[in-house]
Amino acid sequence: MPNFVLFGAPGAGKGTLAGKIKNFSPVVHISTGDLFRANIKGDTPIGKEAKSFIDSGRLVPDSVVIDMVKDRIAQDDVKQNGFMLDGFPRTLDQAKSLSDIAKLDIVVVIDIPKEDLKKRILGRWSCPKCGKIYNIYNKELTPKVEGKCDACVDTDLTHRSDDNEETFEKRWNTYLSQSEKVINYYSKTGLVQKIDGRKTMSYTEEELKQILKL
Repeated sequence: MPNFVLFGAPGAGKGTLAGKIKNFSPVVHISTGDLFRANIKGDTPIGKEAKSFIDSGRLVPDSVVIDMVKDRIAQDDVKQNGFMLDGFPRTLDQAKSLSDIAKLDIVVVIDIPKEDLKKRILGRWSCPKCGKIYNIYNKELTPKVEGKCDACVDTDLTHRSDDNEETFEKRWNTYLSQSEKVINYYSKTGLVQKIDGRKTMSYTEEELKQILKL
């Protein structure tokens, strides 16, 4: 199985694609968010270090994130089935460090216009009971009854407090400032495969297999 990265802005659809790929491939999905939670919950040395930064309101440094990813990549299931990284690398330094840790076969860059991404994030609502995601700007994802879950009819949908315009602009600008360097770095190696982020929900198994060269 190939080793690959799912690269894109927050909300671009990395998790959605990862879920689709796991349906037909044994490749191991490595999400940095999941790694943080698992290491902190397991009270590992790396988790303790990460928690000390988070608890004090500081950003977790690249060195800690890299150690966490390096430890996960070294495990047997990854050696046997390959990996898809979600949320790493975010910066040029992380990309260079990853090159020292493992060989990549492809970098899938999820390209999506700012306004489309903005509607996807700011229009996002979810059911606190079943977890189903809705979006007021997408007819296919609009609830039948405004503000209510289709399955849990007595349940009000919730909106994440950080799904607001100010936070979106900060995340978008941060992504832009970092992504160009990362994409240029991987473009020199011929690993970059750009896909349309507006279609992440509709990509078929065959299309994804072609993209990943499976």
